[in-house]
Amino acid sequence: MKIAVISPSMAHLHEMGKLLLSLAHLPVLIEGGKSRMREAAEQEAPDLMLVEGICCDVGELTQVEYVTTHYPQIAVVLLCATTSPDFLINSMRAGVREVLPSPATAVALEASIKRIATKLGPIAGRSTGKVLAFIGCKGGSGATFLATNLGLELAQSKSVLLIDLNLQFGDALSFVHEARPASTLADVAREISRLDASFLAASTVKVAPNFSVLAAPDDPSEAVEITPEHIEAVLALAATQHDFVLLDLGRPINNYTVKALDRSHTIFAVMQAGLPSLRNAKKMLAIFKSLGYPGEKVELIVNRHERHGEIGLADIERALGRHAVHTVANSYKRVAASINHGEPLMSSSPSNPVAKSLAGFAETLSPKPDDGRGLLDRLLRRA
Repeated sequence: MKIAVISPSMAHLHEMGKLLLSLAHLPVLIEGGKSRMREAAEQEAPDLMLVEGICCDVGELTQVEYVTTHYPQIAVVLLCATTSPDFLINSMRAGVREVLPSPATAVALEASIKRIATKLGPIAGRSTGKVLAFIGCKGGSGATFLATNLGLELAQSKSVLLIDLNLQFGDALSFVHEARPASTLADVAREISRLDASFLAASTVKVAPNFSVLAAPDDPSEAVEITPEHIEAVLALAATQHDFVLLDLGRPINNYTVKALDRSHTIFAVMQAGLPSLRNAKKMLAIFKSLGYPGEKVELIVNRHERHGEIGLADIERALGRHAVHTVANSYKRVAASINHGEPLMSSSPSNPVAKSLAGFAETLSPKPDDGRGLLDRLLRRA
């Protein structure tokens, strides 16, 4: 949920903001009192508003009642140092959902938010987009190329955001775009309190009408400013704004990676049909199993696949067990040229076998709606 927190205490704001981030909510921190409620409702449109500082004076509930009347979709919770029975009754009459002691404990605040999220139902659970993670089993597997070019394929009919989570060495944007990003994930993390749909969109590079990229930090040292909670908050919002959120992950499995993998609907482990890649894939699948991910959550992509190669799909299945497997054709020189020029393969060589592989892959992820015509109609139309 997007939660606006209003308090005259900066210390309380920061404490509550940190807690909300850890619970995968999007906090908007506003210093001040009840007079900021209307402004917050109009400008931020939160799902929930936590307001601290209103005391026992019933007259102070006028501002509250204005918000609950004019913005009934916003749930309001008051945090009060002192209360009286009359104040509690009048708070409920003014449309307040709950009144908590101030300062609120983490346990009480978390329980209240969960109760309200349950009551809000679909309003609080607007996350409809699929989060797909791409991770290379070995360096040079081609995970970044596949994620970026697949994103463009999906964007033919869907809204797609690619987030570069290779925080120290990420260069996903350069695979499909020549310009340097004006903002990166590190910039978003620094101003996480501003995070909303418009701020997220403004922080991305629009590569195509339906395809945007949130770039990794330019300076590797900036990666230390990004926390797993920042990643959780960005993913939670991104999934409400896009049909697909693609994650390009670095190979190390760390706190950031695990947070992203936890949020993912499907993890695509990218490998090649070679012995070193096969060994690494086996280790990576073992890690995923230790993290408790079900087998159906992990799928394999065999990149640069050759039908009559020395190691075939049957050999891969025997070594790694049964997993859904996708194959991408081998066209090394053309793919390398595409990467070197920062030009998507589907634009430069749409008839290339790799481009066709990715188009077919995109079709499995986002099937085109049936036009309702019968087989004979389609055959006649083709004729």
